[in-house]
Amino acid sequence: MARTNNIFLVGLMGAGKTTIGRQLAKRLHLQFHDSDRELEQRTGATIPLIFEIEGETGFRVREERMIDELTRLDGVVLATGGGAVLSANNRTHIKQRGRVIYLRAPLEQLLERTRRDRNRPLLQNVDPQRKLEELIAVRDPLYRQVADLIIDTDHRTVRHVVNQICRHLGHA
Repeated sequence: MARTNNIFLVGLMGAGKTTIGRQLAKRLHLQFHDSDRELEQRTGATIPLIFEIEGETGFRVREERMIDELTRLDGVVLATGGGAVLSANNRTHIKQRGRVIYLRAPLEQLLERTRRDRNRPLLQNVDPQRKLEELIAVRDPLYRQVADLIIDTDHRTVRHVVNQICRHLGHA
């Protein structure tokens, strides 16, 4: 049975999950959590360092444990990592334990928002655009599979997106 007072945000890096999640939690008087930040705080290591030492596989194992723990909380807005949906367990947990909102932005905007961010290990390569295109191809169907609501964040203010989510959830 879904805990409808939990809201889980999914989407690619740069879609606005953390920024929108913070404001949404504030508006709804819920706790805000970011699974990547929680992981960094618990391990004392940055996401890029975890990737470097343990590889993506090691990171995903840690991420899965973190998502399981955070989705068991009640009354939270959770910004998940962009790749959290790659795990079938994560997809099950977020679907069963809350409402899932897919924040979607066009490729150009994702590139612009992530361009200078060195905390995105998957984009630290010679062709970030191609990598983002590959990530979209793999992850978009998974985001859609778990989403109760899809919101486009392109050229919209954080306030507009938060208002749209609230209206949909009946918190206008």
